[in-house]
Amino acid sequence: MSSKKKIFALLLAAAIVALNLGIFCYRVPVAGEFQLIVELKVDHEEEIQIYYGENTEFQEVNSEKILYSESGEYQELEFHIPSTASVVRFDFGTEPGEFEIRSVYLQYADTVSQIAPEDFENPLAEQQMNVQIENGQIAIETTGTDPFLAVTVDSSEVEQALEKEAAQTQMVKNVVVLAILDIGFLLLFLLRKKLLVLPKELLQNRRLILKLAVNDFKTKYAGSYLGIVWAFVQPIVTILVYWFVFSVGLKSGNVDQYPFVLYLTTGIISWFFFQDALNGGTNALLEYNYLVKKVVFKISILPIVKIISASFVHVFFVAFALILCCGYGYFPTLYILQLFYYMFCTFCLVLALVYATSAIVIFFRDLTQIISILLQVGVWLTPIMWDINDVMADYPFIIRIFKLNPMYYIVTGYRDSMLGQVSVMAHVGWGLYFWVVTAVLFGIGAFVFKRLKPHFADVL
Repeated sequence: MSSKKKIFALLLAAAIVALNLGIFCYRVPVAGEFQLIVELKVDHEEEIQIYYGENTEFQEVNSEKILYSESGEYQELEFHIPSTASVVRFDFGTEPGEFEIRSVYLQYADTVSQIAPEDFENPLAEQQMNVQIENGQIAIETTGTDPFLAVTVDSSEVEQALEKEAAQTQMVKNVVVLAILDIGFLLLFLLRKKLLVLPKELLQNRRLILKLAVNDFKTKYAGSYLGIVWAFVQPIVTILVYWFVFSVGLKSGNVDQYPFVLYLTTGIISWFFFQDALNGGTNALLEYNYLVKKVVFKISILPIVKIISASFVHVFFVAFALILCCGYGYFPTLYILQLFYYMFCTFCLVLALVYATSAIVIFFRDLTQIISILLQVGVWLTPIMWDINDVMADYPFIIRIFKLNPMYYIVTGYRDSMLGQVSVMAHVGWGLYFWVVTAVLFGIGAFVFKRLKPHFADVL
């Protein structure tokens, strides 16, 4: 082994060790949800609402309503508040009445923390009510149409239970991730000679690939008056149409606390790249059939030429999305550097797919139309125009099914980088899943391409 190979091997081994240590020691910030359970009796049917937060500046988005329906009988109402909440405001409906609270407590799993009645005797704020404490019970008489009571909550006991469970769960996740990752590295090492054939070809022909990609980009719109301008017009018109339909027509408002146009744009630009690269890569061998028939030409580079060509337009739309975000006050931070990682993810996913599709389409031309239909459906299933965590909040199993789509990871990553300022390590589990799926698809694609390659010239 040469000295360069030895140095490279040592650096790679050091990187793997560092990655293992980083994942093993990684801890996500502890965040969770408690149950706030109120046992009360009211002399009439009423809708009880609670607000929660870190201070008394409450917002409607941080609230929950439950209907008290058993007039004159004790009823247990279960609310959900985040672990970060330290102040809770109780809103007792819109009609004057008499309320009797027997107990109020926080609960997480089997850990229970009582909220003392004295907290209600000396509240942070109260309005339109009289409060009395008798025999550990809280008697409240409301006198107006907007009565409320704000009290502090001590969640230290349930927080300890949350932190303990979170630490155990995180450790299990880290061990599983490390096991899968290290097994993957071992398989890559054992099968390196077979797996590296295609990457070596691409690396050796990198200059030719770049030259062909630039030429492909220039000639795609060479016959039109506006030229490459058409590469940008159609996606922009698509964004405007979606924005008009959802924001103006359906009045959707904000999505996941962001303006709809930002939520849409930051998600759909990655889909445009994926769509253009997949369509172009699938038809690469058909378009360059004269090169396929040449004996000495490395036809394995043709699909990647189309992907690089599509990436030129993608860079423009990333810049467009960033400018739009700045216009709404979401300025770039260091998290924006994660875009390079997610672009690479998209590149690898498309490459894994097009090696199979570009080979199959030569023998089955209908595949092009099938892919077009799948892409039309896929843009809604990813999802891009709507927030699945909000729409499907009551169906967590369906949410998990949607997240099996590898593009969900990429679209979410783009939004996290430009809007949410969320680290890539916050989704380490889904990231691992993405790369496992991509690696499997790449293996299948390379196998299909290799098996069908000898017959390309005969069919074309």
